[in-house]
Amino acid sequence: MAQLILFNKPYGVLSQFTDRSAGSTRPTLSHYIDAPGMYPAGRLDLDSEGLLLLCDDGRLQARIADPRFKMPKTYLVQVEGEPVEARLDKLRKGIRLKDGLTRPAEVEPIAAPDLWPRDPPIRVRKSVPDSWLRMTIGEGRNRQVRRMTAAAGYPTLRLVRWSIGDWTIDSLQPGEWRIVTV
Repeated sequence: MAQLILFNKPYGVLSQFTDRSAGSTRPTLSHYIDAPGMYPAGRLDLDSEGLLLLCDDGRLQARIADPRFKMPKTYLVQVEGEPVEARLDKLRKGIRLKDGLTRPAEVEPIAAPDLWPRDPPIRVRKSVPDSWLRMTIGEGRNRQVRRMTAAAGYPTLRLVRWSIGDWTIDSLQPGEWRIVTV
């Protein structure tokens, strides 16, 4: 049976075990996880938070990370502006980005979730309201959710991946992880 680590990646942590940048002191997975033989199944940007899966089985890793398998990934997204159905429908139908049309996303406005504080906090502008969306996609292009929301007129302020398939961060606090058997 395969082992899977569910890790709540904090903001500012690289989704790899080493930082190859000369002189860099950015935190990596090795600052949090000591589990030889475990490798990230996909990535989560430096400025994104939430669920990152690591596993010890190459086939499972491919099923999780490869867009061909369309594993749903759900994000809680804090955006600038207030949701308008016509703009959200663009996301629901698929939106054209520089690298082509995205697959349709499931998206709905939600109340502000009860999340941990982000360090550093997001920028807040008194003259521009912000709101939260729950967004599920079945692919994983580079910075896709951020690019999709921006193309719909909603720049992303904070991005938290809540789930991948049936796995969620649930009660894991930033930097915490647990192992499950698959």
